[in-house]
Order: sequence, then structure tokens, then C-alpha cells
Amino acid sequence: MTAPGTPEAPSLRQAAERVLLGNWTGHSTVPSHSLYPHQWSWDSAFIAIGLRHLSPRRAQVELESLFGSQWPDGRIPHISFSPAVARDAYFPGPDFWQAKTHGSVETSGIVQPPVHALAVWLTHQADARESARRGFLARCYPKLVAWHRYLRTCRDLGGRGLVAIVHPWESGMDNSPAWDDALARITPAPLDSFTRRDTDHASTDDRPTDLDYGRYVQLAATYRDHGYDDARTPFGFALEDPCFNALLIASEHALAAIAQALGLDPDRHLVAAEQLTSALATLFTEGLFHARDLRLPPPQAGEVAATSAGLVPAGSVAGLVPLLVPGLLQAGELLETAAGPRFRLGGVRMVPSYDLTGPAFEAGRYWRGPSWFNTAWLIHRGLREHGRTAEADALRNDLLALAAGTDFAEYVDPYTGEPRGARTFSWTAALALDLLSGS
Repeated sequence: MTAPGTPEAPSLRQAAERVLLGNWTGHSTVPSHSLYPHQWSWDSAFIAIGLRHLSPRRAQVELESLFGSQWPDGRIPHISFSPAVARDAYFPGPDFWQAKTHGSVETSGIVQPPVHALAVWLTHQADARESARRGFLARCYPKLVAWHRYLRTCRDLGGRGLVAIVHPWESGMDNSPAWDDALARITPAPLDSFTRRDTDHASTDDRPTDLDYGRYVQLAATYRDHGYDDARTPFGFALEDPCFNALLIASEHALAAIAQALGLDPDRHLVAAEQLTSALATLFTEGLFHARDLRLPPPQAGEVAATSAGLVPAGSVAGLVPLLVPGLLQAGELLETAAGPRFRLGGVRMVPSYDLTGPAFEAGRYWRGPSWFNTAWLIHRGLREHGRTAEADALRNDLLALAAGTDFAEYVDPYTGEPRGARTFSWTAALALDLLSGS
């Protein structure tokens, strides 16, 4: 039965399928033909989760296409560039990154959150027989193991067992206020040294400022100029992000399930998930998980505990995503924070990307307040994980109503539901399709 205020399922399903078919390139799905005309890493994972209901085979191909851009060190780059798209259609493009895999696929040099093993496992479950026939799990498993190994070895920059991001883009939540203080220490690249393309397709009021973009460019250029070597690069920006690490935990649990399905020992992945979960607890304070800034100057005597631990004061939706983690000890406090004045779960549209009471809140600007469909999907999954069925159902209905009413917008104003960013956005359509299918 369709809940009051939600769209009729058949028509929404057909509309979501049209978006995914329209954004399909023959081997992968672009997030948006205008704003994001290549293949993005965590986008493809979310897209596959929805595509599995339309075509499990196509969902498998989506992920296999992404893994085709994997580097020898195991990293999965955040962009795999399409040779069919003009080289200057997106900035930074392949000429900026100067990165190429052994298979001559041009890519970026940074990464995005590791939701891939979860996507592989869910895709397999959609049609286990077809997956087995194609050897899907057997081919993906070693690639996922290499990906996680890269993150847990090369990116444990704090020595606590947590993965660090070295660029705001690696968080997937590019423009979050959680990165403001760390970015302020970065000297931006000169504005006349690059030409933005994102503002050709979206309002400047919705996008990061030129100053922030200059800092993004400088961070990427420094990493590039050091050969994307994590040991040699003098990272000016390095933070342990709760969302990134929570998704790695969820994916380690998925890897355990994949290993068991292949007749392999799942224990290594369960141990890794347990270790990461224990380390993640060090990011929890005052009812929310916070990022830790690894490049803060040493604390002075008498500073508060959160500051001395390097935790960033800004509260973002990234701090709620650990609800995904099975058996999370902090789940009760986290649920209280989600329902409280900072995020008002059930009182605003979906889940705002930044603390509604925070000083940097902007309802319409990229990751500084708007509600996003992928984080709502993750929190819906977390609510179900912890038995909060009523809240999960309400969030599901809100997500579906907004997807239908905004032509599958990239994100929305949390107070009004007004669409922002791109329309016919692929992960919005994919995750709506997933929820419509009872997931």
C-alpha cells in the first residue's frame, strides 16, 4: 500500500527507470550528463544498488566498469574519465590529474567513500544464480580486498586504525562546513590558473565559492605533483571522517558475507570491522560522531577534551551515518541527536547535511545544509539496523515523495523541499527504485 502523501509506486518506478536508462552510457551510468559527465566512484555504487532491481546484469557491469579503473596499489579513483566526453567538459579533467591506469583508463588520483563491497553484495543477492554464472563475486572479491587494504595501510595517517581523507572531495561531502577550518590553512591556487565548469550548469549560489575551489585545486595539484604517493605527499589536509569509516565498516561486513558465499574464511573481515568500530568510537562526543583533524597544531594545556583530541566542532550528517554499523554502542545517543533540534529527523525534509543550528548553515549551498538522497538512504538503512521501523518508514516515504516531486533532484532545501543542483540525478533515481522495491 502506498502511504498518504507518497507517489504511486508504478509511475515513480517507471520515471526512475527512465532516468537510469537515459544516463546509461553502454557500460556505466553518469550521475548527470551536464554537471557530471563521467563515471564517479561512490555514485556508481549507489547506482548499482538501484540498477539491480531493473537489471542485475547491468548493475554488475556498472561495478565491473568502475573496478576497471582500479590502480595497482588498490585504490579506486573517484572519477573514471570517458574518452567520449570532451577533455575540457569537466574541471579538473584528465589533463589536470595526469593519472592513468595500466589499462590506459584516465582517472583522477583521489578516492571516495568505500560503499562498493556493500553494493557488490546487494547486487549479487538480486540474482545469485546469474551472479554465480558470471563469476561476479569471485572476480570482485580480490579487487575489494585490495581496495580495503590500500585504505587501511596507506591511509592510516593518524596511526589509530582509522582511514584519513586527504581532500574534501574524498569525503563525497565536498563543501561541508566540517572542512572549513582545515581548508583555511591551505593557500588557494590562483583563480586565473583554472576555469571552473560546474557553474556552467548550476547556480553559483548552490556551488562552492571560488576561494574554496582554489583550495581544492591546490590540494589536488600537490598530491599530483608528488605522484599520488601517500608516504611522500606533505598533506596539508588530512582528516578522519566518520562517514567514510562507517561505510568501510559496513563494507567489511559485506566482504565477510562475500567471502562466506565463496567458501572462504570471513573472519579477517569481521575482525577488521570490529577493529574499525572500536577506533570509530574515538570520534564520538556530545551525541554525534565528528571528524578528527590530523593537522591541527598541538593542543595547549587546559583545552577542552574535544579540541585536544583534534575533533572538529562542526556537526554534519556524516556524524549520523555510523547508524549503519551493526551493534553500535552509541546508537541510542545518535538517534536522540538525529531527532533533536540539530537535524530534526521527521520534522524537516529528509536529513539536512549540516547542523540546522550551526553558524555555517545554508539551506541551498552544496553540502552546507541541503538534504541529500544518498545520505537519507544510508540513514534509513541505519534506522532499520537499530529497529526504528516507524522512523525508517517515514524517511522512506519522504525520500520517495521528494524524488517524484523534484524530477529526481540532486539535493533539496531541508525546510521547503525545493530542488537544488542537477535534475534527473542518477543516484536519486536509483535509491528511490531501491526503496520502492522494498529494500
